[in-house]
Amino acid sequence: MSRRDRLKGLFDDTAQELAAANFEEAATRGPAGPVRSMALTLGRMEEESRAMQEALLSGERVVELDPDLVDVSFIRDRLAGMPADLDDELVRSIAENGQEVPILVRAHPTLKDRYQVAYGHRRLQAAKLLQRKVLAIVRRLDDADVVIAQGVENSARRNLSYIERALFAFNLEAGGFERPVIMRALSTDKTELSKLISVAKTVPADVVNGVGAAPGIGRRKWMALAEAMTGNALARLKSLLSAANFREAESDTRFEMIVSELARKPEKSASSEYEWAPKSGDRIRGKIKSAGQSFTLALKTADAPAFGDFISRRLDELYEAYRSEKQNQAGE
Repeated sequence: MSRRDRLKGLFDDTAQELAAANFEEAATRGPAGPVRSMALTLGRMEEESRAMQEALLSGERVVELDPDLVDVSFIRDRLAGMPADLDDELVRSIAENGQEVPILVRAHPTLKDRYQVAYGHRRLQAAKLLQRKVLAIVRRLDDADVVIAQGVENSARRNLSYIERALFAFNLEAGGFERPVIMRALSTDKTELSKLISVAKTVPADVVNGVGAAPGIGRRKWMALAEAMTGNALARLKSLLSAANFREAESDTRFEMIVSELARKPEKSASSEYEWAPKSGDRIRGKIKSAGQSFTLALKTADAPAFGDFISRRLDELYEAYRSEKQNQAGE
């Protein structure tokens, strides 16, 4: 059976849920990568909708499964949270109208009597919250089929953000999938895929996790942030990432706070200069100067060369003692 036949029916929700986060101001830019991706996605969703209807008409069976026996996909694709309570819009809809579209699962590749989701993660979570069976189609799928199906779900669900697409692409490539498969999973072309993976590689995980899904932040802003992540940029963001006002802000606002912090010129550290003399009363003297990220020690008198050599030979020992003390202080 061909891959095309095995992929029939990979369709999720409705086209009106197609995420718009990945294409912005198309009228001013012309047919850029996100616009091409949108066209690919719309075309494929129409094809998959027909395939779903054909599968159901051909007698493919929809079964009821215990949601506790169904595991999530093996590839992480989202930063935004799943439905958390009964007030979630999707949960309320299923509670009132039932589950109208089945999820797609496969037999778990390593665990007996369990299943793994290809698409329908949010509906699965809704079923768990409602403590009811989940409607599912069980199909034989290999790993590539699963990620392509997952990509269909991503294309159709609300609030799919640019950075989530970038992480999904990066995780797929890190998992050994070839780019043609990833392109199909994300409904994108070679150029746009390279940009997605580049952003996910360049922006540190601490920053991505700190910001979150950022549904209102598109490609150009994430690419600009990736370009700004040079030198000691991450070190400059350390205090901000742990600040209470940052963690409590909305995801889009956290992104803008990151950008503002990197744009701010760091304050120059005040320089200090002082002299050192040994408590023993010996005549050797030292002049110490600290300014910003530099520190100098100048020794004077006849013993200066010998004492300087003594210090130099013990720099490794002194540095390890410094590191040990620093780690002990951090653990307190």
